[in-house]
Amino acid sequence: MALRSGAVTLDLDFRPTWDAKPLELEALRHETGSGELISVTRLSALLSGAALETADGKLVEVTPAHAWIDLASGRLRWTLNPVPPGQYRALRFWIGPDSVENHADPAKRLPDDPLSPGLNGLHWDWQGGYIFMALEGRYRSGNGPIGGYSLHFARDPRRTRVSLAVPLDLTRNGALRLDWDLASLFRLPRPISLARDGHSTHSREQDSLADALSQNLPLSFRAGALLDRSGVAGKAVPPVVPKDLPSKYTPHRFAMAGTFPIPPLPRDNPLIEERISLGRRLFQETALSVDGSLACASCHATATGFSDSRRFSPGVRGQWGTRQSMALVNLAWKREFFWDGRARSLRDQVLMPIQDPTEMAETLESVVGKLSGMPEYPVLFENAFGTPRIDAERIALALEQFVLTLTHFRSRFDLSTQGKASLSDQERRGLELFMTENEPRMGQRGADCFHCHGGPLFTDHQFHDNGLDLVPPDPGRARVTGRDADRGKFVTPSLRNIAQTAPYMHDGRFQTLEAVVRHYSEGVQASPNLDPNLAKHAAGGLHLSPEDQSALVAFLKTLSDFVPESSLPKPERPNP
Repeated sequence: MALRSGAVTLDLDFRPTWDAKPLELEALRHETGSGELISVTRLSALLSGAALETADGKLVEVTPAHAWIDLASGRLRWTLNPVPPGQYRALRFWIGPDSVENHADPAKRLPDDPLSPGLNGLHWDWQGGYIFMALEGRYRSGNGPIGGYSLHFARDPRRTRVSLAVPLDLTRNGALRLDWDLASLFRLPRPISLARDGHSTHSREQDSLADALSQNLPLSFRAGALLDRSGVAGKAVPPVVPKDLPSKYTPHRFAMAGTFPIPPLPRDNPLIEERISLGRRLFQETALSVDGSLACASCHATATGFSDSRRFSPGVRGQWGTRQSMALVNLAWKREFFWDGRARSLRDQVLMPIQDPTEMAETLESVVGKLSGMPEYPVLFENAFGTPRIDAERIALALEQFVLTLTHFRSRFDLSTQGKASLSDQERRGLELFMTENEPRMGQRGADCFHCHGGPLFTDHQFHDNGLDLVPPDPGRARVTGRDADRGKFVTPSLRNIAQTAPYMHDGRFQTLEAVVRHYSEGVQASPNLDPNLAKHAAGGLHLSPEDQSALVAFLKTLSDFVPESSLPKPERPNP
């Protein structure tokens, strides 16, 4: 149907519920029809193909074609615009993209595209295709122990249509509330028991649990009343203006693999060689510390993947930190920084260690004064920003640019995918384990690593409790959010160059990859916030054979890039 003039906007506002009441995230109190108690830690879905049905039965396709909704992040609105004004009697949409979009190259998606894997975290990665719906959490059946469940609904034949009969007077802008009742998802028309039917699915063929989800999904949505939004003006988005570009500059060609998703590079700080060069110099500058003894490079060395080979890094007074220095590679794809995500941008992050009393212990005012008194820096700042002025913002912008260029994507594994190198039988076995879900119900044994470390970046950039301690001593993400449900959660680090970035975990407790794999095989602690994708396994972990553990380690070592000789200084590094 052709658009008529005066097109309107329709907001679809999704409200996850349980028996018509708002769903409470993380709460183990929702009872299924099988008498099981469940919590929801993740509810995320890809929607597509919205259409409105006219009184004479014609379907009017509306845009945008796709939406991503996610409970944890509060992303629950799909704005349809433009919509031809008129009277409609029904709404239709699909759970999951169509087969063409499902198998299109995800690396071509823009960073804010709902189908960008870097945004939604719902791509099957090397297997291809998207997860249409991810529902995860904890559950208890009767008086049994608390376990984890992970329901990943996907694959082309299971794409599900939702049709809702609802009168819609769309002669003006409107908002329609859509309740997504998870109680119905577990009850009708096929009751689902996690203990009986399985607590994990990856939607393979002849999977009865995925079949039940497919039947129940269309009946779990309910439409409310249409609200008038004719008086609500759209929020104007101000144009992005680059900060202090010099009159002459050299654009930087950002280097990345063709399989990587497009990164959300800062549009107000476009990469230029002059600013990157200044950032590289500042990264090496010991004047950023109060006594001139430390630079960024002191704790982020090139030879160790821009990380620290010590368990903890010492500050200017010799005091030791409490978390391991993270590797500074492929940060262009991150949206939150540090182990607990307390920095919301890279330019915020780079200034924090300078001011931290346990690290560089300096003030930004003092740093500006010191750099201003060094003859080379006014010249470098003029080249990078157009004037010789030095201030904290410009320091952050230059450091941000240098760190953004630290990309790693030339490992032997990458070369093997291009036919330029080969993996040994043991390494191929490790890859198979890494990319295969562990689902004994379906006769499938794997290591499930890809759930958190999948995709070309080998990280989901999310926060998880991976069972290091029964009672986590470090609050982790909870220190930022204040939520008990986040205690013991830390961001997933990338596995690229993992063989060079020992020690491992947020507290550097494991010195070898063998110890890391052994933890996931035998040492997982059933902590209160243990990630569902770990809690779904047997007590202790995956229980891999020694041969499979060795194969995983062999594969992980193929993820190392060639690291050139460092041009960065190597200051004295005391050992704890």
